[in-house]
Amino acid sequence: MDILFLALGFVFIILGILGSFLPVLPGPPLSWVGLLFLYLTKSVPDNWWVLGITLVIAILILVLDYIIPVVGTKRFGGSKAGMIGTTVGLVIAIIFPVLGILGIIIWPFIGAFVGELINKADSKNALKSAFGSFIGFLTGTFLKFAVAIAYLVIFIKVIITNSEALFSF
Repeated sequence: MDILFLALGFVFIILGILGSFLPVLPGPPLSWVGLLFLYLTKSVPDNWWVLGITLVIAILILVLDYIIPVVGTKRFGGSKAGMIGTTVGLVIAIIFPVLGILGIIIWPFIGAFVGELINKADSKNALKSAFGSFIGFLTGTFLKFAVAIAYLVIFIKVIITNSEALFSF
């Protein structure tokens, strides 16, 4: 059963990292579920402090992920249309990875710009608010990615520390 929990934990850690970039997956909470699976194994001693603190961080990042783009967009004079455009741009970058990793940066910006133009903003204001939307998106993505990677590091460290117990058949 430990191997199953370990494998499920690793899958959730990877899904959490992917969720840092994909808007349909809640990155850090998925990574936290991976940590939970790891600590549910019989070979890893319970550490409710680690699970509790990482859960609070995952929830905080989840909430901030919704707040940061709104603040960035509003600070630069953007609208909801700009935020929707950012998300549409990200989806386009994921579905059509023509520009590779650069597309994940360019398409959300283009989406925010188009969203603001559709919202009847002139091109100068649309560009300014698209920049705000984009900065908010990048900040949220960076925070989610950093937390998901930190959870991966914790996962690996716990495995290494308890490897003898985990892999003794």
